[in-house]
Amino acid sequence: MTNGQIILAAGALLTAGLVASLVADRVRVPSLLLFLAVGMIVGDDVTGWLEFDNYETARSVGIVALALILFEGGLAAGWPEIRPVLGPALSLALGATFLTALVVGVAAVWLFNLSWLQGLLLGSVLASTDGAAIFALLRGSTLRRRLARTLEGESGFNDPVAVLLVIGFIEWIEHPGYGLADMALLLVRQLGIGALVGIGFGALAVYAFRHARLTTAGLYPVASLATAALAYGLADVPEGSGFLAVYLTGLALGGAIIPAKQTITAFHEGLAWVAQLSMFFVLGLLVFPSDLGPVAGRATALALVLVLVARPLAAAIATLYMHYSWPERLILGWAGLRGAVPVVLATFVVIAEVPDNKLMFNAVFFAVLFSTLLQGTTFEPLARRLGVTTSEPALPRPLTEAGTIRRLGAEVLEVPVGEDDAVAGARVRDLGLPRDAVVNVIVRGDQAIPPRGSTRLRAGDRVHVLVRTEVARQMPALLERWAHGPVGPPPRPPRPPKGRAAIFRSWRWSDDDGDASHPDAVGGHPVVAQLRVRRDEPGGLWVLADGRYAVSGTIAAIGGRDDVTQWARRRMRQADPDERAWLQTVVGALAADLPE
Repeated sequence: MTNGQIILAAGALLTAGLVASLVADRVRVPSLLLFLAVGMIVGDDVTGWLEFDNYETARSVGIVALALILFEGGLAAGWPEIRPVLGPALSLALGATFLTALVVGVAAVWLFNLSWLQGLLLGSVLASTDGAAIFALLRGSTLRRRLARTLEGESGFNDPVAVLLVIGFIEWIEHPGYGLADMALLLVRQLGIGALVGIGFGALAVYAFRHARLTTAGLYPVASLATAALAYGLADVPEGSGFLAVYLTGLALGGAIIPAKQTITAFHEGLAWVAQLSMFFVLGLLVFPSDLGPVAGRATALALVLVLVARPLAAAIATLYMHYSWPERLILGWAGLRGAVPVVLATFVVIAEVPDNKLMFNAVFFAVLFSTLLQGTTFEPLARRLGVTTSEPALPRPLTEAGTIRRLGAEVLEVPVGEDDAVAGARVRDLGLPRDAVVNVIVRGDQAIPPRGSTRLRAGDRVHVLVRTEVARQMPALLERWAHGPVGPPPRPPRPPKGRAAIFRSWRWSDDDGDASHPDAVGGHPVVAQLRVRRDEPGGLWVLADGRYAVSGTIAAIGGRDDVTQWARRRMRQADPDERAWLQTVVGALAADLPE
Protein backbone atom coordinates (compact mmCIF):
# COMPACT_ATOMS: atom_id res chain seq x y z
CA MET A 1 0.00 0.00 0.00
CA THR A 2 1.15 3.53 -0.73
CA ASN A 3 1.31 6.18 1.98
CA GLY A 4 -1.84 7.75 0.61
CA GLN A 5 -3.69 4.43 0.70
CA ILE A 6 -2.58 3.81 4.28
CA ILE A 7 -3.79 7.25 5.38
CA LEU A 8 -7.05 6.77 3.46
CA ALA A 9 -7.59 3.38 5.12
CA ALA A 10 -6.90 4.86 8.56
CA GLY A 11 -9.41 7.64 7.95
CA ALA A 12 -11.98 5.13 6.70
CA LEU A 13 -11.53 2.96 9.78
CA LEU A 14 -11.90 5.94 12.12
CA THR A 15 -15.04 6.94 10.23
CA ALA A 16 -16.34 3.39 10.56
CA GLY A 17 -15.70 3.62 14.30
CA LEU A 18 -17.73 6.84 14.52
CA VAL A 19 -20.57 5.29 12.55
CA ALA A 20 -20.43 2.22 14.79
CA SER A 21 -20.69 4.45 17.83
CA LEU A 22 -23.77 6.22 16.43
CA VAL A 23 -25.39 2.91 15.49
CA ALA A 24 -24.64 1.49 18.95
CA ASP A 25 -26.43 4.40 20.62
CA ARG A 26 -29.51 3.79 18.51
CA VAL A 27 -29.70 0.01 18.94
CA ARG A 28 -28.56 0.16 22.60
CA VAL A 29 -25.57 -2.18 22.33
CA PRO A 30 -21.99 -1.48 23.51
CA SER A 31 -20.20 0.38 20.73
CA LEU A 32 -16.98 -1.50 21.46
CA LEU A 33 -18.60 -4.72 20.18
CA LEU A 34 -19.20 -3.05 16.83
CA PHE A 35 -15.54 -2.03 16.71
CA LEU A 36 -14.66 -5.71 17.10
CA ALA A 37 -17.15 -6.59 14.38
CA VAL A 38 -15.51 -4.12 11.97
CA GLY A 39 -12.15 -5.85 12.52
CA MET A 40 -13.67 -9.28 11.97
CA ILE A 41 -15.42 -8.17 8.77
CA VAL A 42 -12.31 -6.76 7.09
CA GLY A 43 -10.16 -9.70 8.24
CA ASP A 44 -9.06 -12.82 6.39
CA ASP A 45 -12.09 -14.96 7.18
CA VAL A 46 -14.85 -12.64 5.89
CA THR A 47 -13.89 -10.08 3.23
CA GLY A 48 -10.14 -10.75 3.21
CA TRP A 49 -9.34 -7.06 2.86
CA LEU A 50 -6.65 -7.20 5.51
CA GLU A 51 -4.44 -10.16 6.35
CA PHE A 52 -3.28 -10.08 9.96
CA ASP A 53 -2.30 -12.85 12.36
CA ASN A 54 0.53 -11.27 14.34
CA TYR A 55 -0.31 -11.86 18.00
CA GLU A 56 2.79 -10.05 19.27
CA THR A 57 1.84 -6.87 17.41
CA ALA A 58 -1.71 -7.18 18.70
CA ARG A 59 -0.40 -7.56 22.24
CA SER A 60 1.78 -4.46 21.86
CA VAL A 61 -1.15 -2.46 20.49
CA GLY A 62 -3.29 -3.70 23.36
CA ILE A 63 -0.73 -2.78 26.04
CA VAL A 64 -0.24 0.76 24.70
CA ALA A 65 -3.99 1.25 24.26
CA LEU A 66 -4.76 -0.08 27.73
CA ALA A 67 -2.17 2.21 29.32
CA LEU A 68 -3.73 5.23 27.59
CA ILE A 69 -7.23 4.15 28.61
CA LEU A 70 -6.24 3.67 32.25
CA PHE A 71 -4.46 7.03 32.34
CA GLU A 72 -7.54 8.76 30.94
CA GLY A 73 -9.76 6.92 33.40
CA GLY A 74 -7.67 8.14 36.33
CA LEU A 75 -7.47 11.64 34.90
CA ALA A 76 -11.25 11.85 34.47
CA ALA A 77 -11.90 10.64 38.02
CA GLY A 78 -9.17 12.03 40.28
CA TRP A 79 -8.27 11.06 43.84
CA PRO A 80 -11.02 13.13 45.52
CA GLU A 81 -13.66 11.05 43.71
CA ILE A 82 -12.00 7.65 44.15
CA ARG A 83 -10.77 8.12 47.75
CA PRO A 84 -14.23 7.64 49.40
CA VAL A 85 -14.70 4.32 47.56
CA LEU A 86 -11.06 3.19 47.63
CA GLY A 87 -11.76 0.35 50.07
CA PRO A 88 -14.54 -1.36 48.11
CA ALA A 89 -12.78 -0.67 44.79
CA LEU A 90 -9.62 -2.42 46.01
CA SER A 91 -11.66 -5.24 47.55
CA LEU A 92 -13.37 -5.83 44.20
CA ALA A 93 -10.12 -5.48 42.25
CA LEU A 94 -8.27 -7.98 44.47
CA GLY A 95 -10.75 -10.29 46.17
CA ALA A 96 -13.40 -10.40 43.44
CA THR A 97 -10.77 -10.96 40.74
CA PHE A 98 -9.27 -13.93 42.59
CA LEU A 99 -12.69 -15.45 43.32
CA THR A 100 -13.90 -14.95 39.75
CA ALA A 101 -10.74 -16.57 38.38
CA LEU A 102 -11.21 -19.55 40.71
CA VAL A 103 -14.89 -20.19 39.93
CA VAL A 104 -14.50 -19.69 36.16
CA GLY A 105 -11.31 -21.76 36.20
CA VAL A 106 -13.07 -24.72 37.80
CA ALA A 107 -15.87 -24.45 35.21
CA ALA A 108 -13.31 -24.24 32.37
CA VAL A 109 -11.59 -27.42 33.54
CA TRP A 110 -14.88 -29.29 33.36
CA LEU A 111 -16.19 -27.73 30.12
CA PHE A 112 -13.01 -27.84 28.04
CA ASN A 113 -11.23 -30.84 29.61
CA LEU A 114 -8.23 -28.69 30.57
CA SER A 115 -5.64 -29.23 33.28
CA TRP A 116 -6.12 -27.36 36.55
CA LEU A 117 -3.41 -24.83 35.69
CA GLN A 118 -4.84 -24.28 32.21
CA GLY A 119 -8.32 -23.84 33.66
CA LEU A 120 -7.13 -21.33 36.25
CA LEU A 121 -5.21 -19.50 33.52
CA LEU A 122 -8.38 -19.26 31.43
CA GLY A 123 -10.32 -18.13 34.51
CA SER A 124 -7.70 -15.44 35.20
CA VAL A 125 -7.98 -14.16 31.63
CA LEU A 126 -11.76 -13.82 31.99
CA ALA A 127 -11.56 -12.40 35.53
CA SER A 128 -10.43 -9.01 34.26
CA THR A 129 -13.05 -6.33 33.72
CA ASP A 130 -12.43 -3.87 30.92
CA GLY A 131 -11.71 -0.23 31.74
CA ALA A 132 -12.76 0.97 28.30
CA ALA A 133 -16.07 -0.88 28.47
CA ILE A 134 -16.78 0.26 32.04
CA PHE A 135 -15.94 3.92 31.34
CA ALA A 136 -18.08 3.92 28.19
CA LEU A 137 -20.97 2.29 30.06
CA LEU A 138 -20.88 4.66 33.02
CA ARG A 139 -20.69 7.82 30.92
CA GLY A 140 -24.08 7.01 29.47
CA SER A 141 -25.55 5.81 32.76
CA THR A 142 -27.52 7.39 35.60
CA LEU A 143 -26.18 4.96 38.21
CA ARG A 144 -25.76 6.38 41.71
CA ARG A 145 -22.53 8.33 41.92
CA ARG A 146 -21.02 6.17 44.68
CA LEU A 147 -21.66 2.94 42.75
CA ALA A 148 -20.31 4.47 39.54
CA ARG A 149 -17.12 5.62 41.26
CA THR A 150 -16.70 2.17 42.86
CA LEU A 151 -16.89 0.49 39.46
CA GLU A 152 -14.61 3.10 37.94
CA GLY A 153 -12.00 2.57 40.64
CA GLU A 154 -12.25 -1.20 40.38
CA SER A 155 -11.74 -1.17 36.62
CA GLY A 156 -8.54 0.84 37.09
CA PHE A 157 -7.11 -1.42 39.79
CA ASN A 158 -8.46 -4.70 38.40
CA ASP A 159 -6.46 -4.92 35.17
CA PRO A 160 -2.99 -4.95 36.80
CA VAL A 161 -4.11 -7.79 39.09
CA ALA A 162 -5.52 -9.86 36.21
CA VAL A 163 -2.36 -9.31 34.13
CA LEU A 164 -0.22 -10.58 36.98
CA LEU A 165 -2.41 -13.65 37.49
CA VAL A 166 -2.14 -14.50 33.80
CA ILE A 167 1.64 -14.03 33.78
CA GLY A 168 1.95 -16.09 36.95
CA PHE A 169 -0.06 -19.07 35.65
CA ILE A 170 1.81 -19.01 32.33
CA GLU A 171 5.08 -19.19 34.28
CA TRP A 172 3.66 -22.04 36.39
CA ILE A 173 2.68 -24.01 33.27
CA GLU A 174 6.06 -23.44 31.59
CA HIS A 175 8.10 -24.13 34.74
CA PRO A 176 6.70 -26.96 36.92
CA GLY A 177 8.81 -25.81 39.87
CA TYR A 178 6.91 -22.55 39.96
CA GLY A 179 4.25 -22.31 42.71
CA LEU A 180 1.91 -20.22 44.80
CA ALA A 181 4.78 -18.63 46.73
CA ASP A 182 6.35 -17.46 43.47
CA MET A 183 3.03 -16.04 42.30
CA ALA A 184 2.55 -14.23 45.59
CA LEU A 185 6.05 -12.76 45.30
CA LEU A 186 5.29 -11.68 41.73
CA LEU A 187 2.10 -9.93 42.84
CA VAL A 188 3.76 -8.17 45.77
CA ARG A 189 6.75 -7.05 43.71
CA GLN A 190 4.80 -5.81 40.70
CA LEU A 191 2.01 -4.14 42.63
CA GLY A 192 4.46 -2.66 45.15
CA ILE A 193 6.70 -1.14 42.49
CA GLY A 194 3.69 0.04 40.50
CA ALA A 195 2.16 1.70 43.56
CA LEU A 196 5.41 3.40 44.59
CA VAL A 197 6.05 4.73 41.08
CA GLY A 198 2.43 5.78 40.60
CA ILE A 199 2.18 7.67 43.89
CA GLY A 200 5.68 9.16 43.80
CA PHE A 201 5.79 10.07 40.13
CA GLY A 202 2.18 11.28 40.29
CA ALA A 203 3.10 13.76 43.03
CA LEU A 204 6.15 14.86 41.03
CA ALA A 205 4.03 15.31 37.91
CA VAL A 206 1.52 17.48 39.78
CA TYR A 207 4.37 19.67 41.08
CA ALA A 208 5.87 19.96 37.59
CA PHE A 209 2.56 20.92 35.98
CA ARG A 210 1.87 23.56 38.61
CA HIS A 211 5.28 25.21 38.29
CA ALA A 212 5.95 24.79 34.57
CA ARG A 213 5.02 27.74 32.38
CA LEU A 214 4.67 26.33 28.87
CA THR A 215 4.46 28.83 26.05
CA THR A 216 1.13 27.60 24.67
CA ALA A 217 -1.81 25.56 25.93
CA GLY A 218 -1.23 23.05 23.14
CA LEU A 219 1.94 21.84 24.85
CA TYR A 220 0.16 20.69 28.00
CA PRO A 221 -1.40 17.60 26.33
CA VAL A 222 2.09 16.75 25.04
CA ALA A 223 3.39 17.00 28.59
CA SER A 224 0.57 14.80 29.91
CA LEU A 225 1.21 12.18 27.23
CA ALA A 226 4.88 12.16 28.18
CA THR A 227 3.83 11.80 31.82
CA ALA A 228 1.75 8.71 31.03
CA ALA A 229 4.61 7.12 29.08
CA LEU A 230 7.15 7.86 31.80
CA ALA A 231 4.88 6.51 34.54
CA TYR A 232 4.38 3.23 32.70
CA GLY A 233 8.03 2.84 31.74
CA LEU A 234 9.46 3.74 35.16
CA ALA A 235 7.39 0.95 36.71
CA ASP A 236 7.66 -1.63 33.93
CA VAL A 237 11.46 -1.50 33.46
CA PRO A 238 12.20 -2.67 37.06
CA GLU A 239 9.47 -5.34 36.55
CA GLY A 240 6.68 -3.48 38.28
CA SER A 241 3.09 -2.97 37.16
CA GLY A 242 3.11 -0.20 34.58
CA PHE A 243 -0.69 -0.32 34.38
CA LEU A 244 -1.06 0.40 38.09
CA ALA A 245 1.54 3.18 37.92
CA VAL A 246 -0.09 4.92 34.96
CA TYR A 247 -3.56 4.73 36.57
CA LEU A 248 -2.32 6.15 39.89
CA THR A 249 -0.50 8.94 38.04
CA GLY A 250 -3.70 9.76 36.18
CA LEU A 251 -5.59 9.86 39.49
CA ALA A 252 -3.01 12.26 40.95
CA LEU A 253 -3.29 14.67 38.01
CA GLY A 254 -7.07 14.28 37.87
CA GLY A 255 -7.43 15.31 41.51
CA ALA A 256 -5.02 18.24 41.33
CA ILE A 257 -5.48 21.82 40.20
CA ILE A 258 -3.14 22.18 37.24
CA PRO A 259 -2.99 24.54 34.25
CA ALA A 260 -5.00 23.65 31.13
CA LYS A 261 -6.63 20.74 32.93
CA GLN A 262 -9.76 20.68 30.80
CA THR A 263 -7.71 20.78 27.60
CA ILE A 264 -5.63 17.86 28.88
CA THR A 265 -8.72 15.90 29.90
CA ALA A 266 -10.46 16.46 26.55
CA PHE A 267 -7.30 15.47 24.66
CA HIS A 268 -6.92 12.21 26.56
CA GLU A 269 -10.60 11.38 26.25
CA GLY A 270 -10.30 11.60 22.48
CA LEU A 271 -7.01 9.70 22.54
CA ALA A 272 -8.59 6.97 24.68
CA TRP A 273 -11.35 6.55 22.09
CA VAL A 274 -8.74 6.19 19.35
CA ALA A 275 -6.90 3.66 21.52
CA GLN A 276 -10.11 1.71 22.14
CA LEU A 277 -11.06 1.68 18.47
CA SER A 278 -7.55 0.60 17.43
CA MET A 279 -7.34 -2.10 20.08
CA PHE A 280 -10.74 -3.61 19.33
CA PHE A 281 -10.15 -3.41 15.58
CA VAL A 282 -6.77 -5.15 15.75
CA LEU A 283 -8.13 -7.85 18.05
CA GLY A 284 -11.06 -8.34 15.69
CA LEU A 285 -8.59 -9.00 12.86
CA LEU A 286 -7.14 -11.90 14.86
CA VAL A 287 -10.47 -13.70 15.09
CA PHE A 288 -11.69 -16.12 12.45
CA PRO A 289 -15.47 -16.45 12.79
CA SER A 290 -15.31 -19.97 11.35
CA ASP A 291 -13.20 -21.04 14.35
CA LEU A 292 -15.82 -19.91 16.86
CA GLY A 293 -18.42 -22.51 15.92
CA PRO A 294 -16.74 -25.53 17.56
CA VAL A 295 -16.42 -23.70 20.90
CA ALA A 296 -19.70 -21.76 20.80
CA GLY A 297 -21.70 -24.06 23.06
CA ARG A 298 -19.05 -24.55 25.72
CA ALA A 299 -17.99 -20.88 25.59
CA THR A 300 -21.62 -19.83 26.08
CA ALA A 301 -21.85 -22.07 29.12
CA LEU A 302 -18.60 -20.61 30.46
CA ALA A 303 -19.90 -17.07 29.87
CA LEU A 304 -23.10 -17.90 31.76
CA VAL A 305 -21.05 -19.19 34.70
CA LEU A 306 -19.00 -16.00 34.58
CA VAL A 307 -21.99 -13.62 34.36
CA LEU A 308 -24.56 -15.39 36.52
CA VAL A 309 -22.42 -17.12 39.15
CA ALA A 310 -18.77 -16.12 39.42
CA ARG A 311 -18.88 -12.34 39.18
CA PRO A 312 -22.06 -11.77 41.28
CA LEU A 313 -20.82 -14.17 43.96
CA ALA A 314 -17.36 -12.58 44.03
CA ALA A 315 -18.78 -9.03 44.16
CA ALA A 316 -21.16 -9.96 46.99
CA ILE A 317 -18.39 -11.54 49.07
CA ALA A 318 -15.93 -8.70 48.37
CA THR A 319 -18.42 -6.07 49.61
CA LEU A 320 -20.09 -8.18 52.31
CA TYR A 321 -19.11 -6.03 55.29
CA MET A 322 -19.31 -2.70 53.47
CA HIS A 323 -22.14 -0.20 53.34
CA TYR A 324 -23.90 -1.50 50.24
CA SER A 325 -27.45 -2.79 50.00
CA TRP A 326 -28.15 -6.09 48.28
CA PRO A 327 -29.54 -4.35 45.15
CA GLU A 328 -26.29 -2.35 45.01
CA ARG A 329 -24.23 -5.52 45.40
CA LEU A 330 -26.23 -7.14 42.63
CA ILE A 331 -25.59 -4.27 40.21
CA LEU A 332 -21.89 -4.24 41.13
CA GLY A 333 -21.80 -7.90 40.17
CA TRP A 334 -23.70 -7.36 36.93
CA ALA A 335 -21.49 -4.45 35.87
CA GLY A 336 -18.27 -6.46 35.51
CA LEU A 337 -18.12 -6.01 31.76
CA ARG A 338 -15.52 -7.85 29.73
CA GLY A 339 -14.08 -6.25 26.65
CA ALA A 340 -10.74 -6.09 24.89
CA VAL A 341 -8.62 -6.67 28.00
CA PRO A 342 -9.40 -10.41 28.29
CA VAL A 343 -8.71 -10.79 24.56
CA VAL A 344 -5.38 -8.96 24.97
CA LEU A 345 -4.53 -11.27 27.85
CA ALA A 346 -5.48 -14.23 25.65
CA THR A 347 -2.75 -13.15 23.22
CA PHE A 348 -0.27 -13.68 26.09
CA VAL A 349 -1.43 -17.31 26.16
CA VAL A 350 -0.99 -17.74 22.39
CA ILE A 351 2.45 -16.09 22.32
CA ALA A 352 3.63 -18.30 25.20
CA GLU A 353 2.42 -21.35 23.20
CA VAL A 354 0.52 -22.77 26.14
CA PRO A 355 -1.12 -26.10 25.24
CA ASP A 356 -4.58 -25.59 23.67
CA ASN A 357 -3.84 -21.88 23.30
CA LYS A 358 -5.98 -21.35 20.16
CA LEU A 359 -8.89 -23.12 21.82
CA MET A 360 -8.53 -20.86 24.85
CA PHE A 361 -8.24 -17.73 22.67
CA ASN A 362 -11.42 -18.52 20.76
CA ALA A 363 -13.26 -19.45 23.96
CA VAL A 364 -12.24 -16.15 25.55
CA PHE A 365 -13.31 -14.17 22.51
CA PHE A 366 -16.72 -15.84 22.31
CA ALA A 367 -17.30 -15.54 26.07
CA VAL A 368 -16.37 -11.85 25.95
CA LEU A 369 -18.80 -11.20 23.08
CA PHE A 370 -21.61 -13.04 24.85
CA SER A 371 -21.13 -11.52 28.31
CA THR A 372 -20.59 -7.97 27.06
CA LEU A 373 -23.66 -8.12 24.84
CA LEU A 374 -25.80 -9.55 27.65
CA GLN A 375 -24.58 -7.27 30.44
CA GLY A 376 -24.09 -4.14 28.35
CA THR A 377 -27.63 -4.14 26.96
CA THR A 378 -29.36 -4.96 30.26
CA PHE A 379 -27.27 -2.97 32.74
CA GLU A 380 -29.20 0.32 32.74
CA PRO A 381 -32.72 -1.27 32.74
CA LEU A 382 -31.67 -3.58 35.58
CA ALA A 383 -30.21 -0.66 37.56
CA ARG A 384 -33.47 1.26 37.19
CA ARG A 385 -35.50 -1.79 38.19
CA LEU A 386 -33.35 -2.22 41.31
CA GLY A 387 -33.78 1.46 42.20
CA VAL A 388 -30.08 2.33 42.19
CA THR A 389 -30.23 5.13 39.60
CA THR A 390 -30.76 8.86 39.93
CA SER A 391 -31.80 11.66 37.61
CA GLU A 392 -28.19 12.75 37.11
CA PRO A 393 -25.36 11.30 34.99
CA ALA A 394 -23.16 8.83 36.85
CA LEU A 395 -20.01 10.61 35.66
CA PRO A 396 -20.87 14.28 34.97
CA ARG A 397 -18.84 16.18 32.44
CA PRO A 398 -17.57 19.77 32.78
CA LEU A 399 -20.23 22.39 32.06
CA THR A 400 -18.24 24.50 29.60
CA GLU A 401 -14.97 24.62 27.74
CA ALA A 402 -12.83 27.08 29.64
CA GLY A 403 -10.05 27.67 27.11
CA THR A 404 -10.70 31.41 26.86
CA ILE A 405 -10.93 31.79 30.63
CA ARG A 406 -7.69 29.85 31.07
CA ARG A 407 -5.86 32.10 28.64
CA LEU A 408 -6.96 35.03 30.82
CA GLY A 409 -5.28 33.49 33.87
CA ALA A 410 -8.15 31.61 35.52
CA GLU A 411 -9.62 28.12 35.78
CA VAL A 412 -13.17 26.82 36.12
CA LEU A 413 -13.42 23.98 38.65
CA GLU A 414 -16.39 21.65 38.95
CA VAL A 415 -16.88 20.41 42.54
CA PRO A 416 -19.58 17.77 43.15
CA VAL A 417 -21.32 17.88 46.54
CA GLY A 418 -21.71 14.42 48.05
CA GLU A 419 -24.29 13.32 50.60
CA ASP A 420 -21.68 13.05 53.35
CA ASP A 421 -19.76 16.22 52.48
CA ALA A 422 -19.56 18.84 55.22
CA VAL A 423 -20.44 21.52 52.68
CA ALA A 424 -23.90 20.06 52.04
CA GLY A 425 -26.39 22.50 53.54
CA ALA A 426 -23.89 25.35 53.82
CA ARG A 427 -24.49 28.81 52.38
CA VAL A 428 -22.36 30.05 49.48
CA ARG A 429 -21.13 32.95 51.65
CA ASP A 430 -19.75 30.46 54.19
CA LEU A 431 -17.60 28.47 51.75
CA GLY A 432 -14.44 30.40 52.67
CA LEU A 433 -13.40 31.08 49.06
CA PRO A 434 -10.30 33.20 48.44
CA ARG A 435 -10.87 36.75 47.24
CA ASP A 436 -9.85 35.71 43.69
CA ALA A 437 -12.38 32.89 43.52
CA VAL A 438 -16.14 33.00 43.08
CA VAL A 439 -18.98 30.53 42.57
CA ASN A 440 -20.34 31.34 39.12
CA VAL A 441 -23.07 28.69 38.79
CA ILE A 442 -24.57 25.76 40.71
CA VAL A 443 -25.91 22.89 38.61
CA ARG A 444 -28.79 21.19 40.40
CA GLY A 445 -30.31 18.32 38.45
CA ASP A 446 -31.04 19.74 35.01
CA GLN A 447 -31.12 23.36 36.19
CA ALA A 448 -28.48 26.06 36.50
CA ILE A 449 -28.87 28.01 39.76
CA PRO A 450 -27.38 31.54 39.84
CA PRO A 451 -25.64 31.65 43.24
CA ARG A 452 -26.30 34.22 45.92
CA GLY A 453 -24.62 34.51 49.27
CA SER A 454 -27.68 33.02 50.96
CA THR A 455 -28.00 30.06 48.54
CA ARG A 456 -27.61 26.76 50.35
CA LEU A 457 -25.83 23.86 48.68
CA ARG A 458 -27.52 20.48 48.48
CA ALA A 459 -26.17 16.96 48.09
CA GLY A 460 -25.92 16.22 44.38
CA ASP A 461 -25.15 19.82 43.40
CA ARG A 462 -22.21 20.51 41.10
CA VAL A 463 -20.56 23.78 42.08
CA HIS A 464 -18.60 25.60 39.38
CA VAL A 465 -15.93 27.85 40.83
CA LEU A 466 -14.02 30.46 38.83
CA VAL A 467 -10.58 30.86 40.39
CA ARG A 468 -7.54 32.89 39.42
CA THR A 469 -4.51 30.72 38.66
CA GLU A 470 -2.32 32.41 41.27
CA VAL A 471 -4.61 31.36 44.13
CA ALA A 472 -5.48 27.93 42.72
CA ARG A 473 -2.98 26.32 45.10
CA GLN A 474 -5.23 27.22 48.01
CA MET A 475 -8.09 25.16 46.60
CA PRO A 476 -7.01 21.58 47.55
CA ALA A 477 -6.98 22.45 51.27
CA LEU A 478 -10.29 24.27 50.89
CA LEU A 479 -11.87 21.31 49.07
CA GLU A 480 -10.68 19.05 51.87
CA ARG A 481 -12.57 21.26 54.36
CA TRP A 482 -15.64 21.19 52.12
CA ALA A 483 -15.55 17.39 52.30
CA HIS A 484 -14.70 16.87 55.98
CA GLY A 485 -15.28 20.23 57.69
CA PRO A 486 -15.27 22.59 59.34
CA VAL A 487 -17.42 24.69 57.01
CA GLY A 488 -19.12 27.94 57.90
CA PRO A 489 -18.44 30.71 60.35
CA PRO A 490 -17.61 29.93 63.98
CA PRO A 491 -20.18 30.82 66.67
CA ARG A 492 -20.82 34.55 66.77
CA PRO A 493 -19.51 36.38 69.85
CA PRO A 494 -22.06 38.17 72.03
CA ARG A 495 -22.82 41.73 71.06
CA PRO A 496 -21.54 44.51 73.29
CA PRO A 497 -23.93 45.10 76.24
CA LYS A 498 -26.45 47.83 75.70
CA GLY A 499 -25.74 50.96 77.67
CA ARG A 500 -22.02 50.88 76.86
CA ALA A 501 -21.18 52.50 73.56
CA ALA A 502 -18.90 50.50 71.29
CA ILE A 503 -15.67 52.35 70.55
CA PHE A 504 -15.35 53.46 66.94
CA ARG A 505 -12.17 54.40 65.09
CA SER A 506 -10.90 54.52 61.51
CA TRP A 507 -7.44 54.77 59.97
CA ARG A 508 -5.49 54.24 56.76
CA TRP A 509 -4.52 50.58 56.26
CA SER A 510 -0.78 49.86 56.15
CA ASP A 511 1.42 46.83 55.55
CA ASP A 512 1.78 46.42 59.31
CA ASP A 513 -1.96 45.68 59.50
CA GLY A 514 -1.49 42.49 57.41
CA ASP A 515 -3.43 41.13 54.44
CA ALA A 516 -6.59 43.18 54.01
CA SER A 517 -8.23 40.28 52.13
CA HIS A 518 -7.77 37.73 54.92
CA PRO A 519 -6.79 39.44 58.16
CA ASP A 520 -6.38 37.39 61.31
CA ALA A 521 -7.05 40.55 63.30
CA VAL A 522 -8.08 44.13 62.62
CA GLY A 523 -6.69 46.82 64.89
CA GLY A 524 -5.37 44.12 67.22
CA HIS A 525 -8.78 42.48 67.65
CA PRO A 526 -9.16 38.86 66.38
CA VAL A 527 -11.45 38.23 63.42
CA VAL A 528 -14.00 35.45 64.02
CA ALA A 529 -16.32 35.66 60.99
CA GLN A 530 -16.38 36.95 57.44
CA LEU A 531 -19.39 38.85 56.13
CA ARG A 532 -18.15 40.09 52.77
CA VAL A 533 -14.93 40.06 50.72
CA ARG A 534 -14.23 42.94 48.37
CA ARG A 535 -13.54 41.64 44.86
CA ASP A 536 -12.10 44.60 42.99
CA GLU A 537 -9.26 45.16 45.49
CA PRO A 538 -8.09 43.76 48.88
CA GLY A 539 -10.62 44.35 51.63
CA GLY A 540 -13.59 42.93 53.45
CA LEU A 541 -16.21 43.19 56.19
CA TRP A 542 -15.56 41.16 59.34
CA VAL A 543 -16.93 40.30 62.76
CA LEU A 544 -14.49 40.71 65.65
CA ALA A 545 -14.13 38.61 68.77
CA ASP A 546 -15.62 41.38 70.93
CA GLY A 547 -18.81 41.50 68.82
CA ARG A 548 -17.94 44.64 66.86
CA TYR A 549 -17.61 44.94 63.09
CA ALA A 550 -14.52 45.88 61.06
CA VAL A 551 -13.91 47.06 57.52
CA SER A 552 -10.48 46.39 56.01
CA GLY A 553 -9.02 47.92 52.89
CA THR A 554 -7.48 51.23 51.91
CA ILE A 555 -9.32 52.80 54.85
CA ALA A 556 -10.13 50.62 57.87
CA ALA A 557 -12.84 51.09 60.48
CA ILE A 558 -13.91 49.35 63.70
CA GLY A 559 -17.09 49.89 65.67
CA GLY A 560 -20.62 48.85 66.40
CA ARG A 561 -23.06 48.27 63.59
CA ASP A 562 -24.61 51.76 63.69
CA ASP A 563 -21.23 53.50 63.89
CA VAL A 564 -19.74 51.59 60.94
CA THR A 565 -22.94 52.09 58.94
CA GLN A 566 -22.88 55.90 59.50
CA TRP A 567 -19.16 56.02 58.65
CA ALA A 568 -19.75 54.13 55.38
CA ARG A 569 -22.60 56.44 54.38
CA ARG A 570 -20.49 59.52 55.03
CA ARG A 571 -17.64 58.16 52.89
CA MET A 572 -20.01 57.39 50.02
CA ARG A 573 -20.48 61.12 49.40
CA GLN A 574 -16.91 61.63 48.15
CA ALA A 575 -16.05 58.03 47.11
CA ASP A 576 -15.36 56.95 43.54
CA PRO A 577 -17.88 54.56 41.89
CA ASP A 578 -15.99 51.39 42.83
CA GLU A 579 -15.65 52.30 46.50
CA ARG A 580 -19.23 53.56 46.60
CA ALA A 581 -20.47 50.18 45.36
CA TRP A 582 -18.38 48.43 48.02
CA LEU A 583 -19.64 50.68 50.81
CA GLN A 584 -23.21 50.06 49.72
CA THR A 585 -22.51 46.35 50.07
CA VAL A 586 -21.15 46.99 53.59
CA VAL A 587 -24.26 48.94 54.59
CA GLY A 588 -26.56 46.24 53.23
CA ALA A 589 -24.71 43.44 55.00
CA LEU A 590 -24.73 45.31 58.33
CA ALA A 591 -28.44 46.07 58.01
CA ALA A 592 -29.27 42.42 57.45
CA ASP A 593 -26.75 41.16 60.04
CA LEU A 594 -26.43 38.12 57.77
CA PRO A 595 -24.43 35.56 59.75
CA GLU A 596 -26.39 33.37 62.14
